[in-house]
Amino acid sequence: MEATNFMILKPFENLKIADFSNSETEFMMKKALEKVAVEFGKEYDIVIGGKAYKSDKKIKSINPSKTDEIVGYTNSATEELAELAVEKAWEAFKTWSKTPAYKRAEFLLKTADILRKKRFEFGATMIYEVGKNWVEADADFAEAVDFLEFYAREMLRYASEQPLVRIPTEKNELRYIPLGVGAIIPPWNFPLAILVGMTSAAIVTGNTVVLKPASDSTVIAAKFFEALQEAGLPDGVVNFLPGSGALAGEYLVKHPKIRFISFTGSKDVGLRINELAARPQPGQIWIKRTILEMGGKDAIIVDETADLDSAAEGIVTSAFGFQGQKCSAGSRAIIVKDVYDKLVEKVIEKAEKIKMGDVRFRENWLGPVINHGAFEKIKAYIEIGKNEGNLIFGGNTREELGGFFIEPTIFKDVDGNARIAQEEIFGPVLAIIKANDFEEALHIANSTEYGLTGALYSKSRDRIEKAKEEFHVGNLYFNRKCTGALVGVHPFGGFNMSGTDSKAGGRDYLGLFLQAKAISEKIL
Repeated sequence: MEATNFMILKPFENLKIADFSNSETEFMMKKALEKVAVEFGKEYDIVIGGKAYKSDKKIKSINPSKTDEIVGYTNSATEELAELAVEKAWEAFKTWSKTPAYKRAEFLLKTADILRKKRFEFGATMIYEVGKNWVEADADFAEAVDFLEFYAREMLRYASEQPLVRIPTEKNELRYIPLGVGAIIPPWNFPLAILVGMTSAAIVTGNTVVLKPASDSTVIAAKFFEALQEAGLPDGVVNFLPGSGALAGEYLVKHPKIRFISFTGSKDVGLRINELAARPQPGQIWIKRTILEMGGKDAIIVDETADLDSAAEGIVTSAFGFQGQKCSAGSRAIIVKDVYDKLVEKVIEKAEKIKMGDVRFRENWLGPVINHGAFEKIKAYIEIGKNEGNLIFGGNTREELGGFFIEPTIFKDVDGNARIAQEEIFGPVLAIIKANDFEEALHIANSTEYGLTGALYSKSRDRIEKAKEEFHVGNLYFNRKCTGALVGVHPFGGFNMSGTDSKAGGRDYLGLFLQAKAISEKIL
């Protein structure tokens, strides 16, 4: 049955980004921004087993572009409600785990259709809630739809007959079965795409989940949960549990009935989750599985053979896209000395053209950082950078714009071991490092504890081939930016302290939420 349904689906294709130079598309986004603004201050409930709950404590979602605007309030869960959510998820697991794979896939496809109809509303919500510009918000939306479409198809592949070596005396099969109840802990920086990808992968494989969205992006998470309800997803399959980071990072992770934890966020929190999950709790009968996507300190190498205009464009886009708040952001540019000065000039020329401001207005490319804590942390790193390199661009805050705005900031002549070249800043700060030659540049690129993304601009085939072997990152790009992985095209996940190399959006990803059962029957 599953194989038949798989055959009638069209081959997967990535959803194209909206063209806002089209006047009709631009109009639709403006109308969506108006509609979402009317809903400012709306309250969203906790939902467990299909029942809505309120609490005394609320999570206030603030527009980082204009901090006097409250996008919405979300009820914040208690430990008692978290316990109830785990119980209701296990109740739902009894039937959901036995639901045919093609039926589970259908829910993802229905949800994708619902999202498409509300495309610009979802985009507008991200523009207001996390400060994404129009294109970044639409790319986030497109990736979310891609995850739903891709994982639906992938589940049918996992559910089909698996290739085994056949022997004449036995009938053998290999089945992939779900794990149980999981905790889904997504980040705020891709508040729809990553949340949707993590959640949909877990449920399409037959698991049920407790979804604890990031506190800075609970409104967009609530809107996605509403789409799941509209699609008719059975109660308890996804339990919507906004709350504190401690609720997820401690209570849920340590809970003996939580079978797996899927997390995207910082290195420190990821390591803490890994540590807690490794300790069996009283009553726990399994080794918990962790799927961890953590940080990055990503480098773009440019050698003397490169197209410098293209390299400058890639450096600036990778470093400052969404204010550098991507684990894939190219926060280091490592340039060989022969073209160093010339390329630095080109990078500054590109940076000077960046328009910063409230991203509800299409002309503003660079928006605010997410919150006051991030604002202060990035400011502190800029001060550190002043002692570690030469500040050649930006470096200032722009509070007069009404939000958490920090100029795109560029330091040159930074030592490869400097703090701003080693530590993840997660903001619009670029460290430029000079290398004597390609060999040294590659050594510097590999000199951090991370290994997520990287790029090389070069026309040398020998160097490209060498980088394929020795540039130790999970996602490596040549002659293009180091951000913007596409579902199905660039399976995403990193090495070392960047996580468990989960390869989201790839053919291996659903296997992380499944366990294989080999079944043999002797032929009589």
